[in-house]
Amino acid sequence: MNWTTEKRYLPYDKWPKEVLKQLQKQAARSKYQMHYHLHPISGLINDPNGFSYFNGKYHLFCQSYPFGPVHGLKSWVHFKSKDLVHWKYLGLAIKPDTMADSHGAYSGSAKTIGNKLFIMYTGNHRDKNWKRVPYQIGAWMDKNGTVQDKHILFKNPSHITEHFRDPQILKENGHYYALVGAQDSVNKHGHIDLWQSDDLKDWHELGFLKFSKHNMGYMIECPNLVKFNGKVILIFCPQGLDKKVAEYDNIYPNMYVIGDKIDWENHKIINSGKLKNLDDEFDVYASQAFNAPDGKVYEISWVGLPDTTYPTDSENWANCLSQVKELTIENGKLMQRPVPAMKSLHYDEEKISRDFVKNNVSGQYELKITIPANKQGTLHLAANEDLSQSLQIIFDTENGSLTLDRSKAGKPVSVKYGQSRIIKFAEKKELKLDIFVDHSLIEIFANDGEHVMTGRYFSNPEDQKIVLDKNSECQGKFWKIKSIL
Repeated sequence: MNWTTEKRYLPYDKWPKEVLKQLQKQAARSKYQMHYHLHPISGLINDPNGFSYFNGKYHLFCQSYPFGPVHGLKSWVHFKSKDLVHWKYLGLAIKPDTMADSHGAYSGSAKTIGNKLFIMYTGNHRDKNWKRVPYQIGAWMDKNGTVQDKHILFKNPSHITEHFRDPQILKENGHYYALVGAQDSVNKHGHIDLWQSDDLKDWHELGFLKFSKHNMGYMIECPNLVKFNGKVILIFCPQGLDKKVAEYDNIYPNMYVIGDKIDWENHKIINSGKLKNLDDEFDVYASQAFNAPDGKVYEISWVGLPDTTYPTDSENWANCLSQVKELTIENGKLMQRPVPAMKSLHYDEEKISRDFVKNNVSGQYELKITIPANKQGTLHLAANEDLSQSLQIIFDTENGSLTLDRSKAGKPVSVKYGQSRIIKFAEKKELKLDIFVDHSLIEIFANDGEHVMTGRYFSNPEDQKIVLDKNSECQGKFWKIKSIL
């Protein structure tokens, strides 16, 4: 399809119903489609939004363009869950149907207030000259899942350009706060803009959040602040960040800093640390986390990147979301682990030994192994018979490195930004790996979540062999994993 601007922003009710039905069928029958991760019912999904706990359930929304694998007229679709693993699809939640979100309901967040869920998001509006006006919009969702009372809260002030989006709603010390990704109009630098309100109606700007002495590039998207054991974790996506400030390989990184606390009045994170990659990966972006009522911190990510194409574009669907991870801080390090309910998807457990070979696996499984110190080798996934094609996990516990290489794993993805990723860890120590595979998605948790590596790959669907080097002396377990949708 020729995706003209007119086509991308065609109102939903102008599309024939049969088109949507056909797209849904096409996405469902794809051999690359995920089965225990949230994925498009049709078309494209991207940023997770409104991740929250409300009315006894976890709620998650995400950006959706249901008519193709492109970024067009965005809406929010809605999922809910009792355990952060089994999700129920509830359909369209926020439509781009007002002046303020006429060209898309963009990203935002949600928070339980009283007996309703308050939703705050960016409305993308363009005038007749195609000039963008980014409105920050408030809305309320009741216990029946109906979103109503959409209203404008504020727009970009004159010192901020049209790049002003992705608000996170927070409450602290009796005040409401919003963190908004922004670009200043003078230097065209990326910032996180902090706003305050006492009633969710009248808002005033406090200023740019101070958390680093470095220039953050030309834009910051998806700012997200959570707390753990008295510390604060700021998660964000800087665009155009100088690699001298922080190393990264993707077109845009998803990063975080840990600080002691936040000084709201002076809009500053106290004793913030170094910028670090949230995921040492190929495809994670726009992660969203929240502090749940049980005291835990949960996070989920878009597995995809802006300005990046994927092989399933030719099948008219794109992207998925990661599994939900629990965040902790241990010995000053951010740790990310699967939530306990992931174990409920296990079946057909099998022990792994040094000569582990498995043919014709289903394409959705978990593989948990421990590699002894001073070992070198390769774990081949999605491999063909002679191992000339495979997704390779190359380990070296003598020198302390782990490499994920997708250069021989079928159809290429974003070759310009490299086909391998490497992490470093302590030398001459054992390495623990918890590996999740879901047809065209891999998530690797290394050393109990000290590092996470997430990526898409598009191997021949018939290549479903697993081979572990015989001299590795690894031990572990293998499980098949049930579907969730």
